[in-house]
Order: sequence, then C-alpha cells, then structure tokens
Amino acid sequence: MTARQTPWGLSPDADAIETIARAAMARLPDAFRAHLDGVVLQVEEFADEAVLDEMGIDDPFALSGLYTGRPIGMKSVDDSGTMPDVIHLYRRPLLDEWAEGEVTLEALVTHVIIHEIGHHFGLSDDDMHALEDGEA
Repeated sequence: MTARQTPWGLSPDADAIETIARAAMARLPDAFRAHLDGVVLQVEEFADEAVLDEMGIDDPFALSGLYTGRPIGMKSVDDSGTMPDVIHLYRRPLLDEWAEGEVTLEALVTHVIIHEIGHHFGLSDDDMHALEDGEA
C-alpha cells in the first residue's frame, strides 16, 4: 500500500507506521528487546470484524493496537505448535487519533507499541508507563 496524496502532504502508509514502531522497539532496554525476536509486527488498516466483536467494540476507530498471544510468564514447553505472538497496529485509527493534533505520530505509535509489548511481558499499566518514560 502506498501513501495517499493530500493537499498538505502524504498520509503515512503501513510501511511508515511499521518503521516508526520498529524504531520504538529498538530503543527499548536490552532486557526487553531480547525477548521480542519471535513476536510478529503487523500493520493493518483496521481490526477485523471478528476481533472487534470479540472485544465488544462497535467503532473500528476505537482500537489502535492489539497484542495476541500468551504473555512470556504464561508460556510453557507444552506450547509447541502454537501461533506466534503478534502485535497488531491499526493504521487508520492511529492516523485518526494523530489528526487530533495532541501528539506527534511518532509519540502515538511509540505509546501504542509499548503498551502492546507490555501485554507480551504481562506488565501492569504503571510498568508500561515507566517503560515509556524510559524509567525501566
């Protein structure tokens, strides 16, 4: 998918969102990055209807990211054959929130990616905020 031309410039495409997310992941402390090798990062336009229904969300713009998988602390050697852990970023909801003009796109994507990585590690919201603030 390519960026869409607008009168004020290009809207970031999925590749641009992924680049921002991967840069945010690269800035994480080594202790976290070491456990992200098997995690898949996917940038999609929106969450699909099944995901939205399962989460009880009516508005597809209300979900900007999602972690699917088992947190590291819950994994077991008996998990062989399971699907990989995935961090989903939803481009259109991210752009919609960014358009509100309160934060940069980089700050928004970083916030969402850290939150979803936090689910991978089983972190609390306070732990995620500390990680985002560089205090972890």
